[in-house]
Amino acid sequence: MKWFDLHSLSRGEALTCVVLALLFLTATGLFIGLRPEHLLITGLFVVLFFAAPATRRLAVALLPFVLFGISYDWMRLVPNYEVNPIDTRPLYEAERALFGITADGQCLIPGEYFNAHHWSVADLLAGLFYLCWVPVPIAFGLWLYFSGQRRHYLRFAVAFLFVNLLGFLFYYVHPAAPPWYVLNYGFEPILSTPGNVAGLSRFQDLTGLYVFDGLYSKNANIFAAVPSLHAAYMLIAFVYAVISRQRKTLLVVFAIITVGIWATAVYTCHHYIIDVLLGIACALVGIALFEWVLLRIPPVTRFFHRYVRYIAVPEPVKGTPHNN
Repeated sequence: MKWFDLHSLSRGEALTCVVLALLFLTATGLFIGLRPEHLLITGLFVVLFFAAPATRRLAVALLPFVLFGISYDWMRLVPNYEVNPIDTRPLYEAERALFGITADGQCLIPGEYFNAHHWSVADLLAGLFYLCWVPVPIAFGLWLYFSGQRRHYLRFAVAFLFVNLLGFLFYYVHPAAPPWYVLNYGFEPILSTPGNVAGLSRFQDLTGLYVFDGLYSKNANIFAAVPSLHAAYMLIAFVYAVISRQRKTLLVVFAIITVGIWATAVYTCHHYIIDVLLGIACALVGIALFEWVLLRIPPVTRFFHRYVRYIAVPEPVKGTPHNN
């Protein structure tokens, strides 16, 4: 089976793609429940894989992001609150003890304070920053890919997946309610509680764009506040922008978006400051483990080099134009 054939699609590759696609749809239908987006993403991947060598390389390159989406969705199979008790009160009390704000004779967590004291400009910026949460890192990855920086792209994409898997693991180790849950429902866990846009509703009311309602209605698990992966994603993009030596303008933009998302997570009551700090730690530890441990394990190194070669821009045949 030619897993890394740069010149043609082997029968083994074609069969593998079809079988994996069918297995994914079947397993998802049986255990999770098929939704239109499952069919759309699977169909798009298969079309890219079979359309042409260039699109096949793109499909294979996107696998880390595909696996990220699948792993998040499949947390529905075994909710983390079935593995360990949900933290509602201790996290709230720790936030108040460490970062409490005194107002009108009461000590409030920052999320409570901003729930009562908010400003239209901040609400607008908060929504704009949170809309960057996943799209900007993915757009950065695609830019690295299409600009020919394939090795840097793959390092970023796999690190992004690895940090997510670390975060998902911690969700199971320590299920935790977000601050909006405590403010709305108290400290008693209610397992059927749907996702909530919390303070982002103010952005929606200002703009008339109810995009967050759709996003949070698909939340796989609301008791997954620690660590804040909202805080991690743009930080990963920023770190790999530095590693790949991007322009200072891009670094400044990424830094602003990163800090803006951190502030928004607290301002809109989606995360405690503790969650954000742990999300930052998750990103930095995950990147360090990936770069300095995993990539130095010989089998991982060999696989990574093969992966890079598979998605690399092929050398043009002498005397012919180069088309990627």
